[in-house]
Amino acid sequence: MGLSRSAKRLLWFVLLCLTAVCVVAREEQDGRRKHAYVAMMYMGTPRDYEFYVATRVMMRSLARLGVDADRVVLASVDVPTRWVHAMQKEDGVKVVSVENLKNPYEKQGNFDKRFKLTLNKLYAWSLVRYDRVVMLDSDNIFLQKTDELFQCGEFCAVFINPCIFHTGLFVLKPSMEVFKNMVHEVEIGRENPDGADQGFLASYFPDLLGRPMFTAPENGTKLVGTYRLPLGYQMDASYYYLKLRWSIPCGPNSVITFPSAPWFKPWYWWSWPVLPLGLSWHERRRENLGYGSEVPVTLIQSILYIGIIAVTRLARPSLSKLCYNRRPEKNTSFLLSMLKIATLWSMLAAYTIPCFLIPRTIHPLLGWPLYLLGSAALNSIVINVFLLPISAVLTTWLGIVGALFVMASPYYSDGLVRAMVVFMYAFCYTPVAWASLVKIMGSLQVLVEREVYFPRLGDPTSTTAEFTKLY
Repeated sequence: MGLSRSAKRLLWFVLLCLTAVCVVAREEQDGRRKHAYVAMMYMGTPRDYEFYVATRVMMRSLARLGVDADRVVLASVDVPTRWVHAMQKEDGVKVVSVENLKNPYEKQGNFDKRFKLTLNKLYAWSLVRYDRVVMLDSDNIFLQKTDELFQCGEFCAVFINPCIFHTGLFVLKPSMEVFKNMVHEVEIGRENPDGADQGFLASYFPDLLGRPMFTAPENGTKLVGTYRLPLGYQMDASYYYLKLRWSIPCGPNSVITFPSAPWFKPWYWWSWPVLPLGLSWHERRRENLGYGSEVPVTLIQSILYIGIIAVTRLARPSLSKLCYNRRPEKNTSFLLSMLKIATLWSMLAAYTIPCFLIPRTIHPLLGWPLYLLGSAALNSIVINVFLLPISAVLTTWLGIVGALFVMASPYYSDGLVRAMVVFMYAFCYTPVAWASLVKIMGSLQVLVEREVYFPRLGDPTSTTAEFTKLY
């Protein structure tokens, strides 16, 4: 007996519903979501690897917080394949390859070359599969989930500067129409104060300062229009250094940003304890990514430095051979000057070379001990070659150790007190350092005066009496 027309329609409707449910379930299984946290990666700077590591740490931190959104990286086509595979397979990140947008602002007088490819951020508007996107810089630390940001309007950003919003985090609604218009505006040279993404977006959204403050609707609906985001979504690390704690009354204290000099980004090992928040970033890396690529290098360098210290203690060379075949005493002052210059440069090298050998993104609690070990090893060479007093040469080394303890102390009430204590330490240490330098120069003077009486190689007129005048 055949089905009636109404029954067939009902069956067809049920089949459509089941199909829709299956599609939604499959999309959820594939990790397809309506929202995304997006970062950007491009090549061509001296710090490409550091930003690669920072991006991975941030993306893994978001996953650890359990965000209900895709994690996407806009990677330029020249990003190494092994980096792309690591982000995809190990971090669960979706990587979208893009061509670099040509920057027409390179010839501006105030243009900074490290921002040449930051206009690639505009590709975020082309991710039309998502309803909302939160665009991020890699130097963000998330303290908690910020999924409520996906309820914001077409464009939302934070004013950490009273007049200019910051593009380290902003919300947008993808649109191919807007993306194409932005690319056209770039090509015709739209006004851009800094030649980078921030200047362009500030020019493209000039009225954002007058827009209302974003507050997430309790019913989960999405807002329409543009909004200012509360400061708590982009807490400048400088605010923390003033109070040594977070107390931002405007919105949730959710995201820390580091808009500082590039060499003081939180992932560098020397960032802590100079900047207290450096340790917070490294703790997140330790929890999420680890240090598997840096630890072997650290172990090799440690063994090398220990070997240098052992060899220099066993073999104590002398500079007396350098005094052979020289002219008599009238050149003593010249020799002394050369020795002083050589000694000062050698000491400077002993404290500088380890900085360039240590992996930049190693944990500070591994980086600083390795630096101190390396500088001690190289200073042992200086001590033995120039026959210098150990205490005088290592005064600087001990001063660095003391400074680290002073800066790392957790007992300061606020940043001002910490700065004053560090200044007082430097003030008290300066005369000690000067006295050690004077002692080193005096030691070189004694060395030269003694070496004057050393016999010149092949000089038949030299006598034993001359050699023993100071011995």
